[in-house]
Amino acid sequence: MFDTILNFRYVWDTLDIVLVAFIIYYALTMIEGTRALQILFGLVLLFVLFYLSQGGLFTLNWILGQFLGSIILIVVILFQHDIRRGLAAIGRRPFLLRISPGKTQESYVEEIVKASSYLANRQIGALIAIERNNSLADFIEIGMRIDALLSRELIISIFNPSSPLHDGGIIIVRDRIASAGSFFPLATDPDLERDLGTRHRAAIGLSSESDAVVVMVSEETGTISMAMGGEISRSLDATSLNNALLDALGMKKSKKAEPSPTIKTEESKQPNT
Repeated sequence: MFDTILNFRYVWDTLDIVLVAFIIYYALTMIEGTRALQILFGLVLLFVLFYLSQGGLFTLNWILGQFLGSIILIVVILFQHDIRRGLAAIGRRPFLLRISPGKTQESYVEEIVKASSYLANRQIGALIAIERNNSLADFIEIGMRIDALLSRELIISIFNPSSPLHDGGIIIVRDRIASAGSFFPLATDPDLERDLGTRHRAAIGLSSESDAVVVMVSEETGTISMAMGGEISRSLDATSLNNALLDALGMKKSKKAEPSPTIKTEESKQPNT
């Protein structure tokens, strides 16, 4: 009888450890790549200093002890935005019941390419940031949260000059448009070409501070460019943009024919004589 109870207790202890480990892992993935992770490292450093100061640094130990004595309140204040965002994410899609979307990742790249080509053909400016490993949560909070399924129609609607959200950029997280009207840090490198506008400098700035891939459409020239790692590739057509995005996002190219550019010139519309 005693052995049965003891073994049953081991089951609960194991389940307890697994659940706590899973919650910690989920919380770390939520703040990965954000400033909250840096704050967490700062708190860990303070805890290390607190225990080291017990060896004889009485004043420092007392100060840290008073500060860390209200650690729960401190955590709530420092991480209030991340806690709210995490609870909202769990409410929308419980992490134990996530269902994969029906479309493939490559189809979403195609949506971005077709939307960019449409906007370029009409010389409508656009700025599209695609999240990779580093979270763009801080920039999502700056803009207007949308959290809508990615589609070319929605991208085109957002960047329509009559739309109140056309200023700034959109942020794409996996298969969804997370926010619109977000503003990115401008690149201040004096060696950049002087003809680069605000959108191009914002794209270079964001790609320098994160591993995001940023697609931009020039309002003045109607050309498509892509920034990654602080470097910019200019004058892309639909095919080259599609290939560049697939390479940057680590996707395999399908065997079907590549999408043909949708940007047409006036000469191509006229019949041959």
